[in-house]
Amino acid sequence: MHRHHEAVSALMRSVAEAVVMPRFRNLAAEEVLEKTPGELVTIADREAELRLTEGLAAIDGDAVIVGEEACAADPALMEQATAARAWIIDPIDGTANFAAGQPPFGIMIALVENGVTQAGWLYDPVAERMCHAVLGGGAFLNDAPVRARASGAARPLAAVSKVGQSEEEHAARAARFAQAFEIVPLPRCAAENYPRLVLGQNDVAVFRRTLVWDHAPGALFLTEAGGYVGRWDGSPYRIDDEGVGIVAASTPELGQRATALLFG
Repeated sequence: MHRHHEAVSALMRSVAEAVVMPRFRNLAAEEVLEKTPGELVTIADREAELRLTEGLAAIDGDAVIVGEEACAADPALMEQATAARAWIIDPIDGTANFAAGQPPFGIMIALVENGVTQAGWLYDPVAERMCHAVLGGGAFLNDAPVRARASGAARPLAAVSKVGQSEEEHAARAARFAQAFEIVPLPRCAAENYPRLVLGQNDVAVFRRTLVWDHAPGALFLTEAGGYVGRWDGSPYRIDDEGVGIVAASTPELGQRATALLFG
């Protein structure tokens, strides 16, 4: 486990307990805003990011901090994600679910150095599930080592995101995947999607939009567990590349099968 694992995990749990869970199913109408069309933010997102920012600065003050909500206010901050060392924060992943009073949602943090994710954390405060990974050091579920496994379904289970594309484009891609996969709902929460691939609940997930805070922690967790993460053209995923989309899968073989279906 990463040398900061205990401190980061404790911070995430404390923020969940103090800020996130007290507002779950307890948000006033004015505490939920639309920051861009179709994208919600709540008072809990903003307060959680402030608490996490303060805590991470205390853990490693030499790293820059790039939070989702800070970037929404100042998009230029995104450029700092590939700094020599940076903390990447998603204070509440799955905000739409959280605002609707339903799981899944989670807190995610990644530590990145020169564009390479060194460590990642995904915390589900409802299930109290902590997923953690360290580059070259493996993946852990509640501090126990974990390896990715396929679902074993007769037709592998694939979740295909609609975000970042037209309805027509998504429908065409889902139809191609339906030739070889069973299409299952996507929970609109990366903090849930990646663990599902490791835990044998889903086999493949396909994303068009790949914001760094949504994917850096989970991609490392999945690959360190032995799964697959790649761009739509089959190239490796890095947060500082200009690649399109992500295919994530519980095994490399399933990842390659899914990639072959993307464009026909």
